[in-house]
Amino acid sequence: MSVAANVVKFGTDGWRGVIGDEFTFERVAIVAPVAAKVLLDTYGQEVGNRKIIVGHDRRFMAEDFAQKVADVVSSAGFDVLLTDSFAPTPAFSWAAKQQNALGALVITASHNPGKYLGLKVKSAFGGSVPPEVTKQIEALLPTAEAMPSASTPGKIEKFNPWRSYCQELESKVKITQIRHAIAAGKLTVFADVMHGAAAGGLAMLLGNDVREINSDRDPLFGGGAPEPLPKYLSRLFEVMRNHRETNQAGLAVGLVFDGDSDRIAAVDGEGNFLSSQILIPILIDHLTLRRNFKGEVVKTVSGSDLIPRVAALHNLSIFETPVGYKYIADRMLEQQVLLGGEESGGIGYGSHIPERDALLSALYVLEAIVESGLDLGDYYRHLQEQTDFNSAYDRIDLPLASMEVRSRLLQQLQTQPLTEIAGKPVIHCQTIDGYKFRLADNSWLMIRFSGTEPVLRLYCEAPTLEQVHQTLAWAKDWAE
Repeated sequence: MSVAANVVKFGTDGWRGVIGDEFTFERVAIVAPVAAKVLLDTYGQEVGNRKIIVGHDRRFMAEDFAQKVADVVSSAGFDVLLTDSFAPTPAFSWAAKQQNALGALVITASHNPGKYLGLKVKSAFGGSVPPEVTKQIEALLPTAEAMPSASTPGKIEKFNPWRSYCQELESKVKITQIRHAIAAGKLTVFADVMHGAAAGGLAMLLGNDVREINSDRDPLFGGGAPEPLPKYLSRLFEVMRNHRETNQAGLAVGLVFDGDSDRIAAVDGEGNFLSSQILIPILIDHLTLRRNFKGEVVKTVSGSDLIPRVAALHNLSIFETPVGYKYIADRMLEQQVLLGGEESGGIGYGSHIPERDALLSALYVLEAIVESGLDLGDYYRHLQEQTDFNSAYDRIDLPLASMEVRSRLLQQLQTQPLTEIAGKPVIHCQTIDGYKFRLADNSWLMIRFSGTEPVLRLYCEAPTLEQVHQTLAWAKDWAE
C-alpha cells in the first residue's frame, strides 16, 4: 500500500499537513500524478490536452515542493506550466481556465500556521474541484506507487501568473476611478498582505500609492497565522490609528488578505474590523445599485442574517449551502449568481471564475467606497438602517480533548436536542451542516465539528456583542 494512502485526506479545500511530518516530498510525489490523472479523467475530453498548471504561495519551501510536483507530473506524461513566482491561488485558478488546462495543482496551506503546507486541486473551469474528484484521488492512492511512468514525459515551461490575472481583474472594475481617487488623496489604501501571496498585487493594479504592510516573506507569519482575524492584525490597527490621528482629510481603508489571497477582511477609517459578514452585504448593495449586476446570492449556513435582508432590498433570491466554498462553486456552475460568500472571508463572483478571490473583492470594495463616497463603517450602518436590522457576530474554535469527546458531544446533540440556550428558547434547528439553533430573540448559535481534528466551531449572531459573547460562553460551558 502507498505510504500516502492512510495519511492524505482532502478537507474542505485541499490536503494539508505539517511540513516534514504529514507533508513530505515523498507523499507529494505520489499524490500529484494521481491528482493529474483524475483531472485528465474528469476534464480531458472537454479540454482536449494534457496541460496542468503548477503554482505556489510564499510558505517555507513552497517553490521546492512546486518543482517536485512539476517534475513528477511531467514524468507521468503531462505538460506542465510552472509558475515563475509566488502568486495568489485565484491567479492559478484563473490560469487553468485561461490556458484551457486540465486544472491546477497549487502548493499552499492558505490561512494555516507556518508549520503547515498543502496541495489544492483546481478544476479546468477555474474553481475548486468537487468532493467526488478528491474522493477519486484518495481512492487511487493505495495503488499509486505501482503506477508506471509515461513512455514520453511531458514538457515543463515557466510562466508569469500575474500578467493575465491582473489584466482580468482590471477589466472587472472601474480601475481608473479608483486610481484617480488614490492619486488625488481622496482615498488612502492600506493593505496587510500578512507575509502572503497577495504581496505586491494591489500595487500592480493601482500603483505604488497603496501602503502595504507585512509584505516581506516570513514563513513563520510573525508567530501567528496568515488568517484575516483581529488577533493577527495589531500592526494594521496601529498604522491606521496613526494615520487617523494625523490625517483628517479623505477616506481611509485597510484591506486584509490571507496567506494565499483567497480570503479578505477590512478595517474601516475608524479602526473597526469588518469581516466578510459585513463586506458581503456592502458588496451586494454596491454591485446591484451602481453596477446593475443581477443573479442569485449564495451564502453558507454560517452567513449573517443581514445578507438575505440586503438581497431582499434588491429583489434578489438567496441560496444557502453547507460551509465550504466548493458548495458555492457548484451552485455558480448551475445558476446565474451575483456573488457567493462565506463567513470566513471567501467571496466569489458570477462574472468571474467560480472561485473566491480576495484581490477582486478588494477592488470591488474600493469601487464601493469611491462611488458611494462613504467610509465602509458608515456604509454598513446605512444598510442596517435600511433593513432595520442590527446585529453583532463572533466565532470561536474550541479545541476538544480527543475525537472521543467529539463523538460524545455529537451523539448528545442527536439524541438530546437543545431546547434552551443561554436562557432563551430554541425555536428552530437547521442541520444542513452542523446544528444551527435559532433563538427567540432573533439570535442564532451554530455548533459545527471539524471533520479532521478534535475541534468544535461555535458561531453566533445576536443583536449586541454582549449577547454574542454570553451565548458563546454558554456554548463553551456546554461543550466542556
